[in-house]
Amino acid sequence: MRVDILTLFPGIFEGPLRESLLGRAIEAGLVRVGVHDIRDHTEDPHRQVDDYGFGGGPGMVIKPEPVFDAVESLGVGENRVIVLSPAGRPLTQQMARDLATRSWLVLVCGRYEGVDERVVTGLDAEEISIGDFVLAGGEVAALALLEAVTRLIPGVVGNEESLGEESFERGLLDYPHYTRPRDFRGMAVPPVLLSGDHAKIAEWRRQAALDKTRRNRPDLLPEEREPGRDLP
Repeated sequence: MRVDILTLFPGIFEGPLRESLLGRAIEAGLVRVGVHDIRDHTEDPHRQVDDYGFGGGPGMVIKPEPVFDAVESLGVGENRVIVLSPAGRPLTQQMARDLATRSWLVLVCGRYEGVDERVVTGLDAEEISIGDFVLAGGEVAALALLEAVTRLIPGVVGNEESLGEESFERGLLDYPHYTRPRDFRGMAVPPVLLSGDHAKIAEWRRQAALDKTRRNRPDLLPEEREPGRDLP
């Protein structure tokens, strides 16, 4: 997969792109990530990328020209342009799985009041949000999306079977996990997990996942879903 990130602050990506799974995936050649400074595509000596918004109001808006020029400088091909924005569709695991099948993603990091709407319409871009909150810019959101997507590329995660057991993969949050020691400060591992009875462990995990989902994300449960959709 090829990923190009367009940003006003390329230094934000220097550390994360060298660390952990993402860094290893890049080093192994499973994903190729380019970080590009939008200011390099301005024509004035001050490298200005923003201007006041038409209609008034506070804040500045990123102009369309440098973003278009930055995207077009990447070359031609089947790319998917994504603008990271709190006004976008919420990022989901299913969306990440779909994006992981694409060969080329272009991530545009907004700043200030966002980007000129013609960036979205003119580049046929998709707006994606990582949550119902506002950040100073799209860089952290781009990193979150990048990690969510690249870990689904074959070969990035060592044990790929573990991907199917995670939160959202089966309509529920993940079940609780325990490791050594068996007893920590009076908190013991549930006995069923030590029993060796795989059927009982599977049932316990399903019930524990249901309980955690009911506690933390009740909106994922059947009473909040469309009729006809059952739990796994």
